[in-house]
Amino acid sequence: MQEHAQQVPENKRSEKHPGGRPPKFREPRRAVTVTLPERTLRQLAAVDLDRAHAIVKVTDAVVQKDLPPGKLVEVVEIEPGTGVILVGPSSCLRRIPWLKMVEVAPARYLLVIPSGTPIDSLEVAVMDLLEDLPAAEERERVILEELEQRIRQLRRSKKVSKAELLFIDTVVRLDEPSAAGATADLRIRERRRSPIGGSSQRGASRPFTDRAP
Repeated sequence: MQEHAQQVPENKRSEKHPGGRPPKFREPRRAVTVTLPERTLRQLAAVDLDRAHAIVKVTDAVVQKDLPPGKLVEVVEIEPGTGVILVGPSSCLRRIPWLKMVEVAPARYLLVIPSGTPIDSLEVAVMDLLEDLPAAEERERVILEELEQRIRQLRRSKKVSKAELLFIDTVVRLDEPSAAGATADLRIRERRRSPIGGSSQRGASRPFTDRAP
């Protein structure tokens, strides 16, 4: 999705334009141009015919803006006697450079810390975020406070431990042996498919032919 934002001047956000359309929202806003799939546009139209209102409604629903305290940070049981901490979307937590937020369900994230990192390091990092958090960031404060309290309680009661996850590098690089082998194999297949001197190349196996003999 491509996005180009144009800030609306502060003095024009609440200005009424005689003869024009009234503002759609009674809060700070700005004009944004986005490119979306046709499927998404149809889905937004089903939510609200006004595209701007549809985007706001869907975003509020996904981010769970009005979710009561205790739900932004949850312990979800994955097997009898064992659970994991899941958190809601948080721009503040993404500022912790060594913390990974893995989305395991829509708007639900698993917190992953590097191997060897003490558990209380996350607790300290969250406390630092809280100290610098602006007063207007109410939702972020709720999620950070819930997470800090939950980690502290679990750590003091010795009910928290660490485990490791396997992360796979899915980026294919042409300089890697496996990528080079795949490229060479593709070229061999193309040669076998292409006729040479007016006749098909001898020894070509059936899966690579376009037509049955």
